[in-house]
Amino acid sequence: MYPNMQTRTLTVNGQEILTDSEGYIVNLDEWSEDYARAAAETEGLTLTDEHWEVLYFLRDYWQEHHVQCEVRKMVKHFKQVWGPERGNSSYLHRIFPRGGPQKQGNRLAGLLRTKGEH
Repeated sequence: MYPNMQTRTLTVNGQEILTDSEGYIVNLDEWSEDYARAAAETEGLTLTDEHWEVLYFLRDYWQEHHVQCEVRKMVKHFKQVWGPERGNSSYLHRIFPRGGPQKQGNRLAGLLRTKGEH
């Protein structure tokens, strides 16, 4: 089905969801909040309201632009929403400790691997 792609599965509500070897969802249409919670749990992360704000921002950005959001655009957005104390790259990387919002955020938001990732 996916030649030359190493895949894994993540069980969500009794359904197996296919991911690549790094944990990125293969079929974007299979994403759900339950998927995000299950994927986060495998990464040792409990999703807070702030995580959900970022995940939905990433998903909305993807829907509108058909590309992943750049970190600088995330920072600009969240600086306006959260203020400078939390709306900065350091804070976003702190709440997404496994690759920052660009990698871990996209992964949990059910988006594709960031261009250039191996």
